[in-house]
Amino acid sequence: MDIRRRNNVRFAGPADGPVVVLAHGFGCDQNMWRLIVPALAVRYRVVLFDYVGSGGSDLSTWSEERYSSLRGYAQDVVEVCEELNLHDAVFVGHSVSAMVGVLAAEAAPQRIGALVMVAPSPCYIDGEDYRGGFSAEDIEELLTSLESNYLGWSSAMAPVIMGNPERPALGQELTNSFCATDPDIARVFARTTFLTDSRGDLASVRVPTLVLECSQDVIAPREVGAYVRSAIPSSRLVTLDATGHCPQLSAPEATAEAILAFLEERR
Repeated sequence: MDIRRRNNVRFAGPADGPVVVLAHGFGCDQNMWRLIVPALAVRYRVVLFDYVGSGGSDLSTWSEERYSSLRGYAQDVVEVCEELNLHDAVFVGHSVSAMVGVLAAEAAPQRIGALVMVAPSPCYIDGEDYRGGFSAEDIEELLTSLESNYLGWSSAMAPVIMGNPERPALGQELTNSFCATDPDIARVFARTTFLTDSRGDLASVRVPTLVLECSQDVIAPREVGAYVRSAIPSSRLVTLDATGHCPQLSAPEATAEAILAFLEERR
């Protein structure tokens, strides 16, 4: 199998630089990183890819069985890392990809030497002594709406997820990204994203980890950032002066600065 074509692998930055792998979240693709890639690519070899089912990936290789679990997406990451023969790469995962990175680092510790979690959430559903931001009923209603009218759901939810209502172009970009995703694939990815409880996986993290949260985020409230920080002893929590769930688009300078500071510490 041609892994590079399957996952639409692209590169930026010097070929001999330390490697940074950027992984997108639900309903998105590698284009979501475009505003921070130039800053990272000055010194680092940036690897971009699309999960199977997203962006420019080979949709013919998608299967519901594999991608009904975050481990299916982690397998994509591991296979890309193996194809490129990466060692000690820094994995930057946005939203659900932060948890995918945890699983990939556990599966291939020689490939991934550090994690950056951008707006992570290990569990979206509230529980005893845990606030994920949503009740079980909220999530089921969200998924039912998505499955009954995906385009309508995308138009309504993308601006809420993005935040920044005074900058409607941001919400429209996320809407367009959601709408470009095959509805059947989006249904599976959404259930995998919003129903998975990855809290127990955080204890497996043994690599230096940067947790980036936004000061206001309806999808991953600040209690979640504090929880992730406390669950990963090797982590540091940084709160960005950013609104919404996609700081790489709404606050690219601050996001790139925080990631670069973490990367420079490892040089």
